[in-house]
Amino acid sequence: MGRHGWNSGTRRWRFTALLGVGVAALALVVTLLNTLPGNGASTEGTSRDGDRVHGTPAPTSGSAKPEVGWGFTHTQFSADEGDPAAVRRVERRLAEDEPPQIQHLMGWGADNPEPVRGRYDFAAMDRRIDFVRASGGTPVVTLCCAPDWMKGGEAGVDNTDWSQAALETAPDPEHFDDFAALAATVAKRYPDVRHFIVWNEFKGFWNDAEGRWDHEGYTRLYNLVHRALKKVNPGIQVGGPYLVMDSLDPREAHASKFLKGSWGAMDQRVLDAFDYWNEHKEGADFVVVDGSSYTRDDELVPDEFAATDKFTAVGEWVRRQTGGRLPLWWAEYYVEPGDGDDNRHGWSETRREAVHAAGLIAMAEGGATSGFYWNPEAETGTECPGCLWTPTDTADGGRQLPLYDLLSRFAAAFPPGTGYRTVTAPPRVRVLASDRTTLVVNTLDRSTEVTVDSERLTLQAYEVRWLDR
Repeated sequence: MGRHGWNSGTRRWRFTALLGVGVAALALVVTLLNTLPGNGASTEGTSRDGDRVHGTPAPTSGSAKPEVGWGFTHTQFSADEGDPAAVRRVERRLAEDEPPQIQHLMGWGADNPEPVRGRYDFAAMDRRIDFVRASGGTPVVTLCCAPDWMKGGEAGVDNTDWSQAALETAPDPEHFDDFAALAATVAKRYPDVRHFIVWNEFKGFWNDAEGRWDHEGYTRLYNLVHRALKKVNPGIQVGGPYLVMDSLDPREAHASKFLKGSWGAMDQRVLDAFDYWNEHKEGADFVVVDGSSYTRDDELVPDEFAATDKFTAVGEWVRRQTGGRLPLWWAEYYVEPGDGDDNRHGWSETRREAVHAAGLIAMAEGGATSGFYWNPEAETGTECPGCLWTPTDTADGGRQLPLYDLLSRFAAAFPPGTGYRTVTAPPRVRVLASDRTTLVVNTLDRSTEVTVDSERLTLQAYEVRWLDR
């Protein structure tokens, strides 16, 4: 957020002129000094009491569970802002389903939380947390990214570098403790946030010299943050490592020799990074991954539906590595390759919904109990391909879209603890079943007749069908 700072030379002159005045004027000088540290970094609009409890936290009782179910992530634009009627429309709809909702610490709708050491600006974060509270969701905070002064940039309200390169820079090792302290500040400010993910996609943690992930650096940061959060409240649930589970052509140099399938082969460097974190972490309440069904080259092999088998294979591998003790979260998951601007508008909504449903099924079959849809809400307009609701900029906005219906029904039908049942179905449909519900997805771009669990069905092209059992 742009703010006007003081002119440092003028301020110093005022300070000299006021030295001999009374107590009231001296108090004003002290205030001015507090808004402009010695290094000239502006702190206008910030506060020293970042750890003061904000608003009215949602009531909590008992120990937080490490599994939160299926929800979504707030991105740069979301329903916390816009026309009041549209905002209330989304709030009411979410309050019916109470999905878990992720908000990042910095970026993706949140401002720089600590533009100067010890000076905080949580205004945007407060608004997002208030929205989650108002809509009845379980709040989850992803602790990424880091203020500029922690990563070699300039301190100051007006000096935040919002370029992608800067945002995706990790804190310098000498500031890992500062970042952990910031995490603790967030936990104190929002005591009803009891689920934290440490960092995002290993951003900035790449070892150029060795051509691999800097898993040592990330794990050190993770352990410091984990320790700081548990000191605030031992009941806080903490997870990582939020690695991107990249897959490659099996013929590539870094392709895994053992974790592969028709969908490709995992990048062995990612698996090595996961193993290091898993072995050296001080503790974790859940494990977090992210990834796409397509390869790093945006190839859907052998097709868009069979490619989702990757989610199952990765989930099963992660569960084995952790001994099945840690609940598995997918912090992000993608089934439709993006264009040059990372937009995913190439498919029809029916095709998108069907492939997305197949992806959810595959994640559940791989042992995941929580997953978060990266909601790409547009700022304005009447259409929003791939979004959960229409933009909230007008009174008619905030209306539910097909993917929201899919996600909310999936979350209600298959919450954590669901016992899955085997049902008979032909290969051209994807199926997931519990004692009460069966989800059926037609993978064909044409209608087909199938028998699922002894029930004869006629499915339209890419149809997603819900059946009561």
